[in-house]
Amino acid sequence: MKLLVTGGAGYVGSTCSARLVEAGHEVVVLDDLSTGHADAVPAGARFVEGDIDDVAGEVLAEGFDGVVHCAAKSLVGESMENPAKYWHGNVVTSLNLLDAMVRHSTPRLVFSSTAATYGEPESSPIAETATTRPTNTYGATKLAIDHAITSYATAHGIAAVSLRYFNVAGAHGELGERHAVETHIIPIVLQVALGQREQVQIYGDDWPTEDGTCVRDYIHVVDLADAHLLALEHAVPNEHRIYNLGNGTGFSVKQVIDTCREVTGHPIPAVVAPRRAGDPAVLVASSERARADLGWKPERADLTTIVQDAWTFTRARAGA
Repeated sequence: MKLLVTGGAGYVGSTCSARLVEAGHEVVVLDDLSTGHADAVPAGARFVEGDIDDVAGEVLAEGFDGVVHCAAKSLVGESMENPAKYWHGNVVTSLNLLDAMVRHSTPRLVFSSTAATYGEPESSPIAETATTRPTNTYGATKLAIDHAITSYATAHGIAAVSLRYFNVAGAHGELGERHAVETHIIPIVLQVALGQREQVQIYGDDWPTEDGTCVRDYIHVVDLADAHLLALEHAVPNEHRIYNLGNGTGFSVKQVIDTCREVTGHPIPAVVAPRRAGDPAVLVASSERARADLGWKPERADLTTIVQDAWTFTRARAGA
């Protein structure tokens, strides 16, 4: 297939692009490089630098079999401080992409969504039938895009799939996390191991979990990328299907830090800080629907593998 990957120079998008190229697809990456990196575009993919709003229609006019939409503004805190940036950058941009797809008869769409659409769940693991009530602007914009995709799929025959996931981690060779503003726990802990930070903070150790720290679902970026490939293959015209992706168990903050200590051989000092408002004790996704419909299952679900791949990438980037 000939596929357009928006945000294909970012962490998730570049890994999706790489896996698509490895699978033999023709890939065009569209990215404005506001948070992505040109050197993350995989060899074998064509790179178009630009905004979706400005050039998506021109690119799609070439004729494509599908779009993998990974481009997004994704910082939760920033989304609350500057909501306009997120409503315009996520929702308006996605509507423009959908309009361009309709104009040029692009038949498939896989949307990189988020489990932040669910907010604070009433039960765990979270199934796709859970109530969606996002607690931040970022999650609200992603949910709005999901609603729009449903409408466009029904009205215009697009075969669409949204993939909702929690914490993406790990690396794919030379492709890994390198955000200007890092908010994810594994790269933050690894920065301590490299001496780039003095310590890591644990936000509360009195949660109702086995070791008192929050439990989160982690998915290896390669497993996530492979789910995008499967979604492209299984998308059905006139339907918008939604799948949650995760490892199905979850790991606590202490487990993550201890695993990073084992992998890096560094003591990694940690201090307990006050709880953060709005943090649920446990967030774990149920992936049963994705397993049944897509034949997907995480092949790299153990925490040691996830951390080891991230550490190899992090050390290489730091020249360590």
